[in-house]
Amino acid sequence: MTPPAIPSQATPLPVPENELEEKFIHASGPGGQNVNKVATAVQLRLDVARSPSLTAYVKNRLRLIASHLMTRDGELLIEASRFRSQAKNREDARARLAELIAEAAKPPPKKRKPTRPSKGAVERRLKAKAGRGQVKKMRGRVSRDD
Repeated sequence: MTPPAIPSQATPLPVPENELEEKFIHASGPGGQNVNKVATAVQLRLDVARSPSLTAYVKNRLRLIASHLMTRDGELLIEASRFRSQAKNREDARARLAELIAEAAKPPPKKRKPTRPSKGAVERRLKAKAGRGQVKKMRGRVSRDD
């Protein structure tokens, strides 16, 4: 099995460091003695509601697209424990935060305009349904008409 790709810090964080709260916790999973002794997993918190560097639009979109990562107090909580090293997990958490904020900053998708099926499509569908009905009708018992 190949190890997961290491995230690159190519995407700079759109939020200043002083708005982030970082906490290191014990990770679960593989790692043996190291995982039991060293706090390698990272919890990254961003108080979205009180962040001056995020626009109101981005804050609302974050509440929509990342609601499963939000606490009741409106904080965005990202946990990273994919890697065995603390440094890689820190980088991973920050990359995921940057990705979430970038996704939230995009304009909302256009609403789909409802359309009706064409006459030909309706006719083909009804013809196919009638054909299936005939096939099912033929599955019955054979009558003896002599």
